[in-house]
Amino acid sequence: MLIKKSTAHAHHVNSSVALASHNDGQKKTGRMLSEIILGGQDGLVNTLGVILGIAAASSDFRVVVAGGLAGAMAEAVSMGAVGYTSKVAEKDYYLSELQREEDEIENIPHEEVQEIRDIYEKKGFRGDLLEEVVRVVTSDKKVWLHTMMQEELKLSPVDDGQPVKSALLIGFSSFVGALVPLVPFALFYFLDGPASRQMPLAVTIAMLIAAIVLFVVGAVKSKLTIGVWYKSGFSMLVIGVISAMVGYVVGLAFRA
Repeated sequence: MLIKKSTAHAHHVNSSVALASHNDGQKKTGRMLSEIILGGQDGLVNTLGVILGIAAASSDFRVVVAGGLAGAMAEAVSMGAVGYTSKVAEKDYYLSELQREEDEIENIPHEEVQEIRDIYEKKGFRGDLLEEVVRVVTSDKKVWLHTMMQEELKLSPVDDGQPVKSALLIGFSSFVGALVPLVPFALFYFLDGPASRQMPLAVTIAMLIAAIVLFVVGAVKSKLTIGVWYKSGFSMLVIGVISAMVGYVVGLAFRA
């Protein structure tokens, strides 16, 4: 009987390790996609609002392109800084919770043992097998602490390089997203010159391209969360276009 229990426990541990590794990979991929979407969406919508506002107030393509590029660069730096500070804050929070758990294991071990027991009881362990799992986990403080952080608090460590990686990824995604609505204006500027009369056409093309990209981004985003892809895409499209139109309305108020 003990051999069967030990075998079952070993099988569960091996399965848990493999599952944890698989889940870690999924989390990293999901986190990267989320950061790309965050930066790209923000850069696109904000820059679209800026250039629509400038286009509504001025018919000079040079002014629109210069303002759009300046806004795109500023937005990229700003978003990168936000990504960095948020990851640093996440790391600081993790370390503070880690210290708290370490103190509790040291000072009130009986309560922490019971928490481990409750965690694995919810997973379906019972009787002698449950007590064996609790004994194994709590016999190694590193394993014990890791289990508390992962299973109880649902927190994962943030490595030293992750804030920088997040900042670069979000900032770059923001800049790329900002270029999307800027392309039609840049093309007309270089092809027809700063005094081109194609401003209304450039605005229309920029809005269409932005709408398509926002719909696609919303659809992709639904794959990372819960929702129907076309509803998520349409929602993202509407929110983005309305936000950008605010800039256009402001620009109209200053039209010469």
